[in-house]
Amino acid sequence: MRFTVLTLFPGLIRPWLSESLLKRAQERGLIRVEVVDLRGFGLGRHRTVDDTPYGGGAGMVIRPDVAVAALESVLPADEVVLLSPAGEPFTQKVAEELATREHLVLVSGRYEGFDARVEAYATRILSIGDYVLMGGEVAALAILEATARLLPGVIGDPESHRQDSFVRGLLDYPHYTRPPEFRGMRVPEVLLSGNHQEVALWRRKEALCRTLSLRPELLRQARIGALEALWLAELDREG
Repeated sequence: MRFTVLTLFPGLIRPWLSESLLKRAQERGLIRVEVVDLRGFGLGRHRTVDDTPYGGGAGMVIRPDVAVAALESVLPADEVVLLSPAGEPFTQKVAEELATREHLVLVSGRYEGFDARVEAYATRILSIGDYVLMGGEVAALAILEATARLLPGVIGDPESHRQDSFVRGLLDYPHYTRPPEFRGMRVPEVLLSGNHQEVALWRRKEALCRTLSLRPELLRQARIGALEALWLAELDREG
């Protein structure tokens, strides 16, 4: 899969790509990532990329002629994603959809964002949360990671995907490793029992409990089975 990131600050993106699983995925040819500097399409001797907003107001706005010239230089693409706090929430489901594309372009803004006419060239506008960052680079990296890890071979154990938080609409169950006791806190005995069936049941129930405790709103659309529905009813009765 090919990723292209358009940004005014390529130095924020490239170091992230040179470490860990993303680095190995590129070396193995599983993904290809290009970083395009928007300033390379700036105007005049000073490579100007922004201007003051019509109607007045604080901040600067990235010009549409600059942004679209950069975007057209990397087309065609299956999906052009504009990063914006006003966008559709980015979720695991969206990541799964993006992972089916051949070429994904992520357009990162700065300042007060892009001239609104740039939106006409996007196939999708996405937000990673209801807050405002200094720029879209963090959002682009979040989407790149969440999408790339779903591609075959990027993560060593494909079973990891099926256990991820949000795959069934629930949070993941809690994980433990050595030592079995740490500062008075013990690993649950069931995980030390060697009984795989009991471990599987414990994990299902803990995922449900964790979701109910931390993100109860997810349960409205979660894919749960009959046993989990029974557990949920019991938890409701217990208060």
